[in-house]
Amino acid sequence: MTEQNTKFHSRYRQVLLTAMLVLTLALLAACGSGDKTGNGSQTNTEASQQSGSTGNAGAADEAPAEPEAEPAGETTYPLTLTDSTGTEVVIAQEPERVVSLVPSETEILYAIGASEQVAGVDDNSNYPEEVADKPKVGGMDTNIEAVAGLNPDLVIANGSMNGSTVEALRKMGVTVFASEPKTIEETIAHIEQIGVIVNRQQEAQEVAEEMRTELQTVLEAVKGAPVKKVYLEFSPGWTVGKGKFLDEVVTLAGGENVAGDQEGWFAMDAEKILQANPDVIIYPDMGEDTTIIDAINSRPGWNEIAAVKNGEVHAVSNDPLVRVGPRLTDGLLEVAKAIHPDRF
Repeated sequence: MTEQNTKFHSRYRQVLLTAMLVLTLALLAACGSGDKTGNGSQTNTEASQQSGSTGNAGAADEAPAEPEAEPAGETTYPLTLTDSTGTEVVIAQEPERVVSLVPSETEILYAIGASEQVAGVDDNSNYPEEVADKPKVGGMDTNIEAVAGLNPDLVIANGSMNGSTVEALRKMGVTVFASEPKTIEETIAHIEQIGVIVNRQQEAQEVAEEMRTELQTVLEAVKGAPVKKVYLEFSPGWTVGKGKFLDEVVTLAGGENVAGDQEGWFAMDAEKILQANPDVIIYPDMGEDTTIIDAINSRPGWNEIAAVKNGEVHAVSNDPLVRVGPRLTDGLLEVAKAIHPDRF
């Protein structure tokens, strides 16, 4: 009996231990299951809050919507600016009828996508080709009545070339903004300013950046190149000195303007240019009009100038280099190639 009792109690303990073990595992499993459910619910709640939605767990897997791109700069009117004449100009609203009195301003307006706002242009505006369809208001002598007849809400002019016209139009109550950029950087800044005035800021910025890129391309190309003496003649018998953008163009293109010791445009001294002995002579391509190159080739002693002897007399496009507009850096590149062809 004693042995049987011992065996019975031994089996009883084994069964009891096994039951306790099963119960413990069951409890542990239950606890673990409760934790997972709780964590999952918290995750869904956080995802819903972060996504701004009360949807199911699938919403948590969706990437949050990207913010919309910032819109291009919009001009706030009325806009008050001080122009090159020192006049405070108030532009009441976005201009819808703009008259340009100089080709450079016309080119700027078209380059920045404001062609539909152009109501009229001067007689010399010939670029781009579409400008031919616009009403004309005269050349250097602006037809004031023609301008007024177009009922412009803004006239864009050059402060010096259109000086008397600007005054006359203002006396008639016409809003006029005048400018007079004298360097490439000032020209680029002016283009950006026109973009603000006519509410074409994004387009103007794109044109400005392209011009800055072209400028940098030229500067990198001529960096370290020997400086060459350059003579410019863009009007028969006339050259240009310091204080004008053409003088800066020569410098940026890796040259030295032999007439740079004087200011502005002036009648050149043939003997003085002969003594300066320029390495390069640059003149504008005027098509069938060969007045300038004929004069260069016929001046006494000029056949001894280095540029003439070495075949370094170059014609370049005229308009891009005499208009402070979006093609000015195109002209710079052309001049740089004429002075340092080996760098391009």
